[in-house]
Amino acid sequence: MTNMDKGKSKVYGVIGVCGVVSNLVARVLMDHGYPVIGTDLHKKDECDYIYTLNDYKMPLYLSEHPESFFDESTHIVTPPSLMETSNFFKQIKLYGKEILSVEDILETFKPKKPVICITGTNGKTTTTTLLKHICQKVGLNPTEHGFKNLQGNIDYIPPLQARLSGDVAVLETGTFGKTGDLKIMVERCTPECGIVTNINPDHMDENLDFMSYARIKGEFIEYFKNKLLIVNSDDPTIFGMLNPESSVITFGVDSPTAKIGSKPCWCGREISITETITGSGIYSCECGINRPTPDYLAKDIDEAEGNYTLQTPEGDVEVEMQLIGLHNVYNSIGAIAAAREFFKIPLNDIITSIKSFKGVPGRIEHLYDYNGMEVILDYGHNPAGIETVLRELKKVYNKITVVITVSSESGESGDIEILKNAIENGDFIIPASFASRKAAQKHGKYISTGKILLTESSSEEFQKGTLGASSDQVLAGVKIGLKCKTDALVCLGEAAFKYKESILNLKDR
Repeated sequence: MTNMDKGKSKVYGVIGVCGVVSNLVARVLMDHGYPVIGTDLHKKDECDYIYTLNDYKMPLYLSEHPESFFDESTHIVTPPSLMETSNFFKQIKLYGKEILSVEDILETFKPKKPVICITGTNGKTTTTTLLKHICQKVGLNPTEHGFKNLQGNIDYIPPLQARLSGDVAVLETGTFGKTGDLKIMVERCTPECGIVTNINPDHMDENLDFMSYARIKGEFIEYFKNKLLIVNSDDPTIFGMLNPESSVITFGVDSPTAKIGSKPCWCGREISITETITGSGIYSCECGINRPTPDYLAKDIDEAEGNYTLQTPEGDVEVEMQLIGLHNVYNSIGAIAAAREFFKIPLNDIITSIKSFKGVPGRIEHLYDYNGMEVILDYGHNPAGIETVLRELKKVYNKITVVITVSSESGESGDIEILKNAIENGDFIIPASFASRKAAQKHGKYISTGKILLTESSSEEFQKGTLGASSDQVLAGVKIGLKCKTDALVCLGEAAFKYKESILNLKDR
């Protein structure tokens, strides 16, 4: 990238500012002191993320790309979706202005702050949010992409977020499940530390086998071979990919259950796991992969209260959380290890900060009490995540009702596995989505005995990606669930989260 100038005669015109990427590009430029103007074909009321620009003095040209925009701009930044072969791009070139790409912006503005990336199949959102909370409590300002109701863990979002104003960048990094995409994203973020929460057979395309998916996550691990890497050593899939020469900090829990699970080992065998949560626990394989004693080890765990003793390199400390469940113990240990080992925050300050963390909306979120039944919302939408949530809730509540609003991104096999997990852990199951109803119809004996309760609306086909149920389908399922005599009602899935306000409105009906 050339001729970047903050002089008054230089103006950087950003095209497509109503889109996520160009919106972030404009803010990165302005955060670095560059004058910016923006344009988009969308009208103001169609510009979903315009609120993120409220604190910036940025002229906007909406509904069109007027000649004045190009006249005022000395440099033009184009969105990645605009192909150089398109007629519009060719028209832009005729103005004779220097044209910059998003890659140019990333190359010019390297993050000048500590950057950490967090990946994994489950738990990365909570781990990320908790780590940012700890940073904030000790006076560090994490960068935020600022988009409401947008996870923002893929494509250009984390790399651009790392370049916004802030003291530190704590970035959730996901994957489309394609070879190379996670590698490219992490390289763009330029982190010095990474966390891997776990690797389970979820978030997978039906045509992708587990070990191929694991190798994609392995691209993340490979990047940190000469940097600091923090991993869940209770997961044999992760531990089998570690470079012996890497600087690795491990975390885990001392709370195995009687459940025995298994995963493919890198040697080709099936490795048996005395599980703590799905896919993690105590393991040993003939090839030499054995679960080590973690550097940060949770023990004496009270899952119902969210308390445990944490064994650290500095000695034992008592941790008190407002979160329940063993999966949240894992999430918290990863965040603690990163706060101490990477950000060098004093351990006592970390433990104090955790006490005030109330969790992530939609992650075992307690909504209200209904006639003695606790109504809970969880965004879980993949088999392993849902199994973990239900197993943890079952440790706290004697009887639970499960409302499924999911359409699994793994397709029909994922829907069947989710329904199976619900049957194993729930006392009443209500398939509210069309996809979960189809899966339920393969378990007719549970329908006839009344363990599975069907709604009329779930017979109507509805699916928008992983949004498996409509508002009416969600409410129909919850209404039936509220009639069940159990200790808790858990509403699972993206649709339940999307229509949370409607569920809340049932409280006083």
